[in-house]
Amino acid sequence: MRLPQQNQSIMKVTRLLISVLVLLSLQACSSWIYRIDVPQGNYLAQQDVDRLRIDMTKEQVVYVLGHPVVNDPFNPDTWYYVYQMKRGMSDEHFDKELVLEFDNDRLVSMRGDFDTPEEFDTPLD
Repeated sequence: MRLPQQNQSIMKVTRLLISVLVLLSLQACSSWIYRIDVPQGNYLAQQDVDRLRIDMTKEQVVYVLGHPVVNDPFNPDTWYYVYQMKRGMSDEHFDKELVLEFDNDRLVSMRGDFDTPEEFDTPLD
């Protein structure tokens, strides 16, 4: 009678061991799942920002950079161009921001993660 109890305990240990091995192998396969990159916002290149000049109208800025992603409902003269890239296969994240200030529908300043163009203070004709 002792033999069947011993077989049952061996079967339980075997099932537990198989379950643990299956879970570990599934965990190892998690790196095989492809996760896509998720871009959000306005992608701006420095060469696009270099085309900005002081005293440009809002229409001219939209022509150069496109419409801003974020509209400030409390201050329509501040435009926010925000871009985020969340890499799917790595922990690398990429954020860029450009804030433009207008006065009387004319560009007066810019700040953010882009270099100010050398000719920014030279108005267009």
